[in-house]
Amino acid sequence: MVSFLALVRHGESEWNARGLWTGLTDVHLTQKGRQEAKTAARLLRDIPFDIAYTSMLVRTHETLDVIMETLRVANIPVLRHPALNERHYGIHTGKNKWEVKKMVGDAEFIKIRRSWDYPTPGGESLADVHRRVVPYYQSAIHTHIKAGKNVLIVAHGNSLRALVKHLEHISDEKIAEVEIATGEVLVYRIGFRGKVITKERRRPGQASG
Repeated sequence: MVSFLALVRHGESEWNARGLWTGLTDVHLTQKGRQEAKTAARLLRDIPFDIAYTSMLVRTHETLDVIMETLRVANIPVLRHPALNERHYGIHTGKNKWEVKKMVGDAEFIKIRRSWDYPTPGGESLADVHRRVVPYYQSAIHTHIKAGKNVLIVAHGNSLRALVKHLEHISDEKIAEVEIATGEVLVYRIGFRGKVITKERRRPGQASG
């Protein structure tokens, strides 16, 4: 038995557009972000979803709403959980990423933004995010995959990176190279025991199905 697991990062938010570290700050999508969500929906039109998950943050709710409206899907359960929230950026929350990069230099900036277990004062590392995302996936989401259901997760750059690390067995070092853009779509075919059979990165202009 094979199921589809689709991962979608929310569309561009108001703080994404300004280059600010957002984390747990609850901000809305921009018009561009809503368009990214519509594009994501079109890339998923071949998959009949049985259930959807989002974080507790409004930018994921708005993205999923647009996807469901575009796909004309209104009757599937939608579950929201804080385990899927974005990384808490602590003291960096609300700061402009590119101004911080100028201040601290390239090497330090990469550590702050992409590394596995680099401490963030008052916040989380990616390892911390992984420690909440993966147990939730294993205890709640994977149950539906084992039952042959198709699952859609709309979440954030770091919560999705944490899950991708788990699904693809990416090393602590290599995860720094993984980036997921706003509105990006990843589709996995997953077997009964949870093993990834195929992965597909869907992009605009690429036909689905």
